[in-house]
Amino acid sequence: MASLDEIDRRLLAELQNEGRVTNVELAQRVGLTAPPCLRRVRGLEEEGVIRGYHADLDPSKLGFAITVFAMVSLKSQAESALREFEEAMRELPEVREVHMLNGEIDFILKVVSRDLQSFQEFLTSKLTPAPNVESVKTSLTIRTAKHEPGVPLG
Repeated sequence: MASLDEIDRRLLAELQNEGRVTNVELAQRVGLTAPPCLRRVRGLEEEGVIRGYHADLDPSKLGFAITVFAMVSLKSQAESALREFEEAMRELPEVREVHMLNGEIDFILKVVSRDLQSFQEFLTSKLTPAPNVESVKTSLTIRTAKHEPGVPLG
């Protein structure tokens, strides 16, 4: 883990909150001049603390009305089987997140779909027949009470 000082934490908090802030504005917010601010940000990027920048899109406004969490159990937990499943999930654009768990369920996936019929087709034609899948249990999201990417930097 990178050793972060107070200024690094403030930089990260500002960027996490508003990724499109200009370097000049960011520097002013954290009490630096522009050149050292840019050096620090680039250093945080090079260290992998900042993994990238993206727009936070509203799925429903883009036609993805359904978000489903799928709990997947695999037939084998051998490392090669786990990696094969993970690689198959990386190839499916509907699968937005893949997390390996401990316990009864091997993976939880966050899946977006245009509607229930599209999700059913995805489930039966892509997810259930994926490598090493033993069973899939799904839960449809009713509403999202909180969506806050990143980590708490307070």
